[in-house]
This record gives sequence, structure tokens and C-alpha cells, in this order.
Amino acid sequence: MESLLELNRLPEDCVSTILSFTSPIDVCRSSLVSSSFQLVADSDSVWENLLPSDYKDIVSSSIVPLKFSSKKDLFLCLCNPIFIDDGRKSFKLEKSSGKKSYMLSARDLSITWSDEPMYWNWVSSPESRTICWLEIQGKITTKMLSPNTTYIAYLVLKISDRAYGLDLIPSEVSVEVGNQKSRNTVYLRRSQDSKKQQLERLFFANRVQMLRSRVTEEDSRVPSERQDGWMEIELGEFFNGQNEEEVVIMSFKEVKGQHLKGGLTVEGIEVRPKQKIIGINTF
Repeated sequence: MESLLELNRLPEDCVSTILSFTSPIDVCRSSLVSSSFQLVADSDSVWENLLPSDYKDIVSSSIVPLKFSSKKDLFLCLCNPIFIDDGRKSFKLEKSSGKKSYMLSARDLSITWSDEPMYWNWVSSPESRTICWLEIQGKITTKMLSPNTTYIAYLVLKISDRAYGLDLIPSEVSVEVGNQKSRNTVYLRRSQDSKKQQLERLFFANRVQMLRSRVTEEDSRVPSERQDGWMEIELGEFFNGQNEEEVVIMSFKEVKGQHLKGGLTVEGIEVRPKQKIIGINTF
């Protein structure tokens, strides 16, 4: 109790400065200490420092005007995805840390033959058309992201019930930024549908065996379900320090061979901070 009384004797500007060097979740927890702490913890001076330094540019680029009454209110608004850059990207903040995340829409990616109606159809959600070569690449600058943060890039997609040819052989995923390079192999597979896989192996016969003999299948990743109904597959991770601005190149491509495939819908590539285990969220 005595230590609490000592804290309450601190000047408000001193408490504000201290809280500005913590995290959003710590600020919210501190508001439970006392009514005087709550007053400072909700102040604009604290939340101004918890917002990203370029938050004004982000707010101005939102395609839908944001409504907020305080800097804390703005922070909470930005914890939900907003569309920016004419809808080609979405942005949000991680509520517990204030770190930035971006989703690059399919329109903002380089997708092989995406301008050919025979192969891809630019619509809001239906399945893609038949293709025989699959290569997707996205780029983002490190300046757009939070410094001193480990990020993971994900390809966000859907695989229809009638999809075919997507998981015959693994594809290669990679993330490159400066001297950092990560590579892995993935399968575009909804689930372990053994009957479907047996039919595809029978249909493609020796070709599948030949293609798979050229790649390493160990530790290959598969998509996982998201809460929003989409699926995601990890492309790789990287650390964003405080160096000069660099370009992050995120890629998904076939490794060997070409064969017909269809039933894939691409939402985009999401770049978000690597999750850490934290305590109870008090927002």
C-alpha cells in the first residue's frame, strides 16, 4: 500500500513519460492501479507515443474516413483492418504491442499470367481458372514496418472442394531482405483427403512420381485455417531492425515441372509480427 501511495505522488507528466515507454497492454494494466493513473493512462499524450510515427499518413490514406474522439480511440480503431492505398492494401495494429501489420491484396502482387482471362479471373471471391504454372510474388519496404521486430509473411488463400493439381508436388516459398534469406517447401492441400490424392496419383501416374523425385518433401508446410474463413501458409520470417530502407521480397512458386491445376483463390500476402505469449489482455 505504501508503494502505491508513493506512485500516486508522482507528477502526471512524469507518469505520462514512464507509460509512454511501455506497451499498450502495460498502459491498460496501469489504469487499474488508481483513478489518477487511469486519467493519465487514457490521455492523448501517452497514446500519441504508442501510435506508429507515421499514423497520420496511414489515417489519411484510409479509403473510409476514420471516426475517433481520442488518440486511444484511434489506436483501437487501427487494431481493426482498414483499407489503404485505394484498397490495394489493408493495415492494422497488433493490440498488445502496437506493431504494424499489412495485407498486400492480390492486385498488389505479381502473379504469373494474372492478366490472362484464360488463367485467372479478377472477381471478389470465386475460384480461379485452370493454370499450368503458378508463381506469386509480393514486395514491401522495411520502412513501412515496425523496427526491431520479427515478422512472418503468409500467403492467404482458399482451396475449393473441386481443386485439382495443386498438391501433386510441393512448391517453394521464400522471403528475402538484404542478407536474410529463408526458403522452404509447401503443399497447397486443404486436408488429408486420401481418396482424392489416390485418384490424382492414378490419373497422373508416373509423371507425379518423376516430379516428386526431384524435390525434397521433408518438413513441407501445408495451409492452416484462419478465423476469418480463409487459409494461410507461411512463406518465411525475417527480422526488421533499424537499418536503411530495404525491400522484402516474398515468393511462392513451383519448383519443377508444369501441370494443369485449378480451384485456387488468392486473397493476398499478409506481413504481421511474430506472435509472443503474453498475459491477460485488459483492453
